Amino acid sequence: MREVFTLALEDLLPDPAEVLAARGLPDEARYRELVEAARSEIEALAEPRGVQEELTREEFAEVYRGDGGNDTETPLDEIVPRADRLALFAVTLGGEVSEKVSARFGNRDLAAGWMLDAVASLAADAAAHRAAVNFSAYGRREGAPSLAVLPYSPGYCGWAVSGQRRLFAKLRPEEVGITLGPSCVMQPLKSVSGVLVAGPPEVHGFDNEFDFCSSCSTRECEERIARLGRNA
Repeated sequence: MREVFTLALEDLLPDPAEVLAARGLPDEARYRELVEAARSEIEALAEPRGVQEELTREEFAEVYRGDGGNDTETPLDEIVPRADRLALFAVTLGGEVSEKVSARFGNRDLAAGWMLDAVASLAADAAAHRAAVNFSAYGRREGAPSLAVLPYSPGYCGWAVSGQRRLFAKLRPEEVGITLGPSCVMQPLKSVSGVLVAGPPEVHGFDNEFDFCSSCSTRECEERIARLGRNA
């Protein structure tokens, strides 16, 4: 299954309170105004869309191997063998949002640029989670049981960012306007790629005692996994 899809922007834009909390700012009028202005700019510029393609464990193993740069032990080494279904994905807000962020900073409009970048980053992350929702819904349409789906991306949790090369070669997200630079940076910048892993909620559980866990500043995985359990 390969699917190209568009995303509803209203499902992606974060609430002002979420943005301020994520960036450690007080909930004050001056900051809310910056958030609202950023949301308005994204509403005018964004063209959120994506592509996903289901693949077997064996096919993903070839993608995941990459150029050999992954950590010796990673969560996906434990999670993928337990998964019921897998799909590569890539989503983007479109080029104009990233261009506007660059223009803001280029014009030294730093406060507006910083906030636009923050809101766009959260919206891009939300797009990855909407892809996960779509993949779960696709499985139900095909008659499969309801499964918990989470996205995992190169550059995190021991998966080398250079893994983008094999991911892009397999998925071909250029179809939705996403390309990969020599240093494995995606264009447009407000894009997310990776693998969607589907299975019962417990599939995603792992002990975060890997070497790289000690340097993680967010521990976001803990909340994502806990949320799956609450929604089961």
